[in-house]
Amino acid sequence: MEHHIFVGGGGPEYTDKQWLNLKYANRHGLIAGATGTGKTVTLQILAENFSNAGVPVFLTDVKGDLSGLAGIGSETFKLHEAFTSRAEKIGFEDYAYSRFPVTFWDLFGEQGHPVRTTVAEMGPLLVSRLLELSEPQEGVVNIAFRVADEQGMALLDLKDLQALLVWVGEHREELTLRYGNVSTGSIGAIQRRLLVLENQGGAQLFGEPALALSDIISTASDGRGRINILASDKLMGAPRLYATFLLWLLSELFEELPEIGDPDKPKLVFFFDEAHLLFDGAPKPLVDKVEQVARLIRSKGVGIYFVTQRPSDVPEDILGQLGNRIQHALRAFTARDRRQLKEAAETYRDNPRFDTGEAIREVGVGEAVTSMLQKKGIPGVVERTLIRPPSSQLGPLSKSERAQVIANSHIAGKYENKIDRQSAYEILMGRADQAAKAAAEAEAKEEEMEIAEREYKSARRYNGTRVSRSTSRGRAKSDSFGSAMAQVVIKELKGTTGRRIVRGILGGLFKAR
Repeated sequence: MEHHIFVGGGGPEYTDKQWLNLKYANRHGLIAGATGTGKTVTLQILAENFSNAGVPVFLTDVKGDLSGLAGIGSETFKLHEAFTSRAEKIGFEDYAYSRFPVTFWDLFGEQGHPVRTTVAEMGPLLVSRLLELSEPQEGVVNIAFRVADEQGMALLDLKDLQALLVWVGEHREELTLRYGNVSTGSIGAIQRRLLVLENQGGAQLFGEPALALSDIISTASDGRGRINILASDKLMGAPRLYATFLLWLLSELFEELPEIGDPDKPKLVFFFDEAHLLFDGAPKPLVDKVEQVARLIRSKGVGIYFVTQRPSDVPEDILGQLGNRIQHALRAFTARDRRQLKEAAETYRDNPRFDTGEAIREVGVGEAVTSMLQKKGIPGVVERTLIRPPSSQLGPLSKSERAQVIANSHIAGKYENKIDRQSAYEILMGRADQAAKAAAEAEAKEEEMEIAEREYKSARRYNGTRVSRSTSRGRAKSDSFGSAMAQVVIKELKGTTGRRIVRGILGGLFKAR
């Protein structure tokens, strides 16, 4: 039996009701439109529908408005009459107010449960993307990750990566022979970018306990899917961090979830608001990675819905995979706007009853042109649609209401306390401390030998003992012995022990920092 979720429609000037078939909901979608045309409310009602169908949802809350999903609509709300009137107009007979099971997340740990990953899980490609590194600098990051794997050093947080880069710099000559050029300039540039990221609060993204996907893909006790809301208003100040985190999450879902083919309903639906940030300035390998994930992740039961202003914000190869589409109004004041409007209209299956381009330009707030996948995954004819009103609170929760939801969460206390177990930083600092200790002991022994030899010579002079030829030879042997020992120490300082001393000093400075 096929299940559907109600999107909207109805009314004299509109067509029949529009439904999104859950069987095809994992074939991705697009919500587009100019600012203020109703994209956020559309995202809200889709999240409500998926939750009611038992499908978990993950979405980003850029403006803070979507926290209202955890609250219930009210008859005292100023739009109550408009909502009930629209529900009647579109034939939404069982319209009622309701709140939904919501879990709040926040990379900064301020407006939700802290959400973290490890540097190793993020991987060299996304770390390089996050730091906006050049190709040679990305090469150094790849070498650092390889060294960490070979030497069994866990990369968990930023200080692990910083310490490892210091080690790579100290051993750059031998690493260059094995992996290619490792320049101090590249290492310095990477360290500066890490410092900037740390100052922006990005260090809080990395560490343990890392996010468990099972805490996202879960249902409430009443069978409704949990709606996971990532607070993104502050995160938008660091758009590279925002996009990189969401890319990582998609990659983790792709790698961790099993193949399930075409399920009756999705295992998870992922809404990516301000989707253009994912692709702005992204190198081709990264765009190719997103395209690959979008193409293959639907077989894992995950649907991705991009929310953006224009369809052209999404690369064409990815746009072609977005089967369920809700297009709010686009304005056409300039020649460029008209070209983009025409391009948007051309992505829909024509309806002979109206011109799609004109419809996209004319629809009002809360209206849209829609096209949903029909039987066998065929795109439906484009239709003009009145979007159904939300059942949850329209607008944000108060701070106290949000805090109460967080305190009563099923995962309260699980991620709040950060764990700092032994990893690359502790291992390298331990090695440096041991090397410094060994070098200090060697130096102390050398000083003892020098003191003993001076005392021996001083005692012979005090006794007035005449040094015979044989004793001269003995002293020469003694001098030769001392000289030989000095040569050994000098040679050792130039070699491995010397490097250990330097590492010990650098390690102490790094630790003090």
